[in-house]
Amino acid sequence: MVLIHGWGMNEAVWSGLPRVLTDHRQLWRIELPGHGASPFESHHNDRTAWVEACLEVAPERAVWVGWSLGGLLALEAALRAPERIRALILLTATPRFVRTPDWPAAIDAQVLVRFHEELLADPAGTLQRFLALQVKGSEVARDTLRTLRRELARRPEPVPAALAVGLDLLRTCDMRDRIDVIACPTLWLFGQHDTLVPAAVSADIAGLLPQARCQVITGAAHAPILSHPGATGGAAARFLRETTC
Repeated sequence: MVLIHGWGMNEAVWSGLPRVLTDHRQLWRIELPGHGASPFESHHNDRTAWVEACLEVAPERAVWVGWSLGGLLALEAALRAPERIRALILLTATPRFVRTPDWPAAIDAQVLVRFHEELLADPAGTLQRFLALQVKGSEVARDTLRTLRRELARRPEPVPAALAVGLDLLRTCDMRDRIDVIACPTLWLFGQHDTLVPAAVSADIAGLLPQARCQVITGAAHAPILSHPGATGGAAARFLRETTC
């Protein structure tokens, strides 16, 4: 099982995965370029380079789990190397993060623009504000934020240039017209109170990828694997059992 974290995170966020999901599976906790201990090279400046970096260190065939930005990259991996993806589990992910008239269940582009501007002046402070935004609305927001901060501190801080590229990916990527060719089983898990990827996007996913499974985690925000590990892990484990993955 390949695990791809989100923007500004690192592999430590997966340390609390429930055993129902991890038993009898080898885990590959991949860190994105410039995150944790993963190097950030000059060519790591677009989505293709980031996906290739993940594919280079991933096993030849596996279930891919992507959280937020990691979900976007997992989708791209499934398009580029479908023979290597047994199934996709997408945690609070979306094929387009930014709101448009025909895609209302998303965030305002100015939110990411402000984060980008603030990142130049205060990388550490910007990341902390983003962490708070991830848990906003969760019924256990304070505990989840404390967990996020503790887990992140276990690994090296992300490279500011990598954070900037990641924000560009969130702001510009639009995969809505491409994902309909994904043939492997897919599970999309959303947080009921997520302010970054609203749970309402699940209806849009059903239109883009009719064979996909979607589920909303009650009481969760943008980090359900941390705030509601039992419900999130249970849903993912059931999906894998039912799809023989």
